[in-house]
Amino acid sequence: MLKLTERLGPIAAGQATDTLTLPFEPRTKGRLKAMSDAGRELGLFLDRGPVLRDGEGLRAESGEIVRIRAAAEPVVTARIAAGLPLARLAYHLGNRHVQLALGEDEQGGYVRFPPDHVLEELAELLGATLERHQAPFDPEPGAYQQTGGHGHNHDPHHHDHTHSHEHIDSHAH
Repeated sequence: MLKLTERLGPIAAGQATDTLTLPFEPRTKGRLKAMSDAGRELGLFLDRGPVLRDGEGLRAESGEIVRIRAAAEPVVTARIAAGLPLARLAYHLGNRHVQLALGEDEQGGYVRFPPDHVLEELAELLGATLERHQAPFDPEPGAYQQTGGHGHNHDPHHHDHTHSHEHIDSHAH
């Protein structure tokens, strides 16, 4: 088994001797047994930390490098006009504390999330057009993870929310 122990950050495809294609959930784990795209047995032995991103490199104890690829999986892509409508959609979906991928392609900006009938209903209520399909899901890492900040609680069971999530309106409070 090839033991992957070091995170390298984004790398060029040519730097890797193999790839490992995984859906989002397994990319959140630091310990994992998996089969590489070339059919080799791999073991991830990484520090708990940020989600493994599409294009990220991992170095094995042997020095070999494996590149992570985000697998296509069931997602919902919500599209709406750029500017305030897109900002409002991202705000209201994000206010539900779910993982969201934000992106832009030839059709314009979008918000992508795992299938969830409540989120889908909310997105449609806000005027979005939904596409249910298979695509890589590589959500935003969050401001604290991006900047390496440590001013928040890492306990996943700690919730200190004092605001309500029950309304769906656009006027100021």
